[in-house]
Amino acid sequence: MKAKTVKKILFVVLLLILIVPQKAHAMHIMEGFLPLGWCLFWYAAFIPFFLYGLFSIRKAVADNPQNKVLLAFSGAFIFILSALKIPSVTGSTSHPTGVGIGTALFGPGVISVLGTICLLFQALLLAHGGITTLGANAFSMAVIGPFVGYGVYQLLKKLNVSTSICLFLCAFIADLATYFTTSVQLGLVFPDPSSGIFGAIMKFVGVFMVTQIPIAIAEGLLTVVAYNLISANFPFHERGVLNNGKK
Repeated sequence: MKAKTVKKILFVVLLLILIVPQKAHAMHIMEGFLPLGWCLFWYAAFIPFFLYGLFSIRKAVADNPQNKVLLAFSGAFIFILSALKIPSVTGSTSHPTGVGIGTALFGPGVISVLGTICLLFQALLLAHGGITTLGANAFSMAVIGPFVGYGVYQLLKKLNVSTSICLFLCAFIADLATYFTTSVQLGLVFPDPSSGIFGAIMKFVGVFMVTQIPIAIAEGLLTVVAYNLISANFPFHERGVLNNGKK
């Protein structure tokens, strides 16, 4: 990848960081917010996907060592975008996830690892999320979001939809799936006194989706822009999901 291309991508992302107002708290489930039993449950649900992701990364690098560059780029894209904390009109915060481009390039398994690493560093360095809630946050952002986005991407490719639209919807749906999963996680722990778990889930969805839909649209567009910048300067390989052995 040419240095000029990398600078263009970083400029766009850093510009977003500078112009977006930030709060000290964020949408990742914070430390101590979930009971220990639920923390252990989400860790247990997440770990098999993490192990599968390690295998996927090893295979991607073995197929072509140059994939290390794209893996690093995909991880950096996730870290920077998911670290953005955008105030919501509902009094909470929202943020992009950045998982779309890595999911399209390598499949969702790889994101189980890259996304978790990003979440770990955010919890340790940015007070964004937590260690006890890492399993829950990783399950929503690094597992469900990428797998749902990947399913949409593959379906659209089979229908011969253009790559740009496939990428946009992959990132868009992965973003919304992440937030819906988090709403379910919170609804299970904090059921509504009158409407129960389902009512609580719908309330959490309402809190997040007001601002998350436009954010997901912006993330989808940025994902397409990032791909267009690197595709002209980086030789995608047969292992890359985007090409599937053809342009």
